[in-house]
Amino acid sequence: MSLYHFQTVKHIVHGAQSLNTLGDRLGLLDTSLQRVVLVTQNAMHRLAVTTRVVGALQQRGIAVTVVDEVEIEPTLDNIEGVFRRQIAPHAPDALIAIGGGSVLDAAKLFSVMLTNDTPLRDMLGIDRVGRPGKPTVLVPTTSGTGSEVTPNAIVTLPDEELKVGVVSRHLLPALVILDPILTLGLPKPITAATGMDAFTHALESFISTKANPLSDTFALESMRLIAGSIVEAYRQPDSVRARGDMLLGSMYGGLALTAAGTAAVHALAYPLGGKFHVTHGVANAMLLPHVMAFNMDSCAARLKRAACVCGIARDGDSDESAARALIEQIGAWTATLEIPQNLRDFGVAEEHLADMAVAASKVTRLMVNNPKALSLDDIQALYRRLLP
Repeated sequence: MSLYHFQTVKHIVHGAQSLNTLGDRLGLLDTSLQRVVLVTQNAMHRLAVTTRVVGALQQRGIAVTVVDEVEIEPTLDNIEGVFRRQIAPHAPDALIAIGGGSVLDAAKLFSVMLTNDTPLRDMLGIDRVGRPGKPTVLVPTTSGTGSEVTPNAIVTLPDEELKVGVVSRHLLPALVILDPILTLGLPKPITAATGMDAFTHALESFISTKANPLSDTFALESMRLIAGSIVEAYRQPDSVRARGDMLLGSMYGGLALTAAGTAAVHALAYPLGGKFHVTHGVANAMLLPHVMAFNMDSCAARLKRAACVCGIARDGDSDESAARALIEQIGAWTATLEIPQNLRDFGVAEEHLADMAVAASKVTRLMVNNPKALSLDDIQALYRRLLP
């Protein structure tokens, strides 16, 4: 029997209006709180979420500093600058993050930057964080990254035109609150991109060379929930049922990738984000059907299981026909969700492909998870499929 090790968040709270329990849930943290930094984004100000949270904390005698300068898909310089100006001077006892994946990732990085003298650049990679950070409470407002339950945080390195991860058990939060009410009315492009990002996490974890019974359990449930709710969430943005399922599906996808890791789709997506500023979810959605078609002869049986759990195929179908049906459905979803399918729209041209392929090939922590090896020519051919 193989040995599997899995570690995740201490406490997860899920349900409509669960953010209202934040004050009470802070007692779950293994520390008393006097000063807290709330990392958020402007949309939360407009929705009065920030005011509500700050008021609840202040009623408990907790001093709150609000930080809202984290960029979308932040660079290393942005993280370091915000930390130096707004986080370190307040020496918080804990951090609360309410927002999308970039906000959650930033809070995780701030927490370990407070307790480690290591420069952030030296933390890039796997297990390069020496000491636990300050406790974090993560509240996602999109259904995509699963960052709230992963030991990962992504930053952009403009000088290398690449996105790179910090991966450490010390990034896992103390408390996660999943409140679907916070995702109601999310703009359609964000619903589409983050939703397909979450599905990509689950499917890539399921076909990963590191897939195991733990990751399979989370990945299959993630795909089932997302397949049954992503179009409804897109077309009916105020559907609490669809938003709740998407939020759970995203979380399960995050647990799956924590246990098994993502693969070539994510590796190929990073140069698109780093050089051409294609948002992460859009890049994943664009690449997913093409990479899965490339992988199909190495993992058709797995793709069939995914197709069956999504209601796209039946047990009696052949592996190949079921796998093709899943790939076709992914393409249909991206069309319904109006996700771009042409890299030329982002400024990508044929002459960029060689350098992009080299950059993607260097993301070895993800490439080794792919069930089929990719040469530089293979990577270029996959990019080329998106240059009609």
